[in-house]
Amino acid sequence: MSPHNQIHTLLHVWYRENHRFLPWRETRDPYRIWLSEIILQQTRVAQGLPYYLKFIERFPSVLHFANAEPDEILKNWQGLGYYSRARNMIKCSKKIAQEYCGIFPTKYSDLILLPGIGSYTAAAIASFCTNEPIAVLDGNVFRVLSRYFGISNPINSPKSKLVFTELANEFLDQNNPGLHNQAIMELGALICKPANPDCSACPLSISCEARIKNLTSSLPVKLASGKKKKRFFNYFVPNNLDTLWLRKRKGKDIWTELYEPPLCETTSETELPPVPDFFKAIEKNNVPTLQFDSEVTHILSHQILHIKFWKIDASVLTLDPNSDIFEVGINEVKERYAVPVPVMNYLSKLLATNGVY
Repeated sequence: MSPHNQIHTLLHVWYRENHRFLPWRETRDPYRIWLSEIILQQTRVAQGLPYYLKFIERFPSVLHFANAEPDEILKNWQGLGYYSRARNMIKCSKKIAQEYCGIFPTKYSDLILLPGIGSYTAAAIASFCTNEPIAVLDGNVFRVLSRYFGISNPINSPKSKLVFTELANEFLDQNNPGLHNQAIMELGALICKPANPDCSACPLSISCEARIKNLTSSLPVKLASGKKKKRFFNYFVPNNLDTLWLRKRKGKDIWTELYEPPLCETTSETELPPVPDFFKAIEKNNVPTLQFDSEVTHILSHQILHIKFWKIDASVLTLDPNSDIFEVGINEVKERYAVPVPVMNYLSKLLATNGVY
């Protein structure tokens, strides 16, 4: 008999009486659970739920997802951030279509081999779908375990992850792992919050080390992250509202595969960026002029982007035909092309001011 049986019972009773009713909890379809888990990485439930419902409607199965155009996936993902998640989902769905005949696997050993599926997501799908006894370990679970057992190991240390993984599996209810995983995650989300946890409503408080020793405010311990890199983006938009210029971002930088206006990145903030050489003057004496229009600071997990938008006189220039920049209609950007959030926010504001949107 597990030494944690009594506390498991309290935890599971609490979950049955208090959990939020969310659509991905009403199914054992691994595709839908996968979709919800990937969307909810780095995303709050309130923000992620509309995206989940939209994706289920547009792509009701993994085969629908695999057969969709990547640009369409990214356009529907627009606004969620961390676009590598969406790109990995595309790779994952295609691998399932090709190697698993379109049948989404449910075994941890198969799931962990798929693109974009790490140990947490694989454990979640396997335990929720088939009750495979593998513990999940996300931010909520780290926090609950750290406080309940009074562990001061930094939760974002690679060595500590091994400690918490072993502990999570030791604490797991082997008889009902799916329910247990859901319950401990929900407890961290609703009760054992990062700040001001509601210990009076917690089913584990009777034996929680952090509550007993008054350590809830100091646990879990997290190592300070490094200094964020600053970058300076200058985007160019035509001074008329008939069309826009776009190019697709490539390489391994941020926003890969998303579209953006022509960009000049500088090493520091500049009063007037150089006009890129992919703009060519129609006549030698007609040098295109720049007019500052707007600026915004956009904060990512490891970078701070200082972004300026510049209007450029489109009537005196042409695009270098050898460049990867192309011209699109205004409405096409809204309907078809996935662009980074700060770009869409700028365009939406700009066009609303001029009565286009």
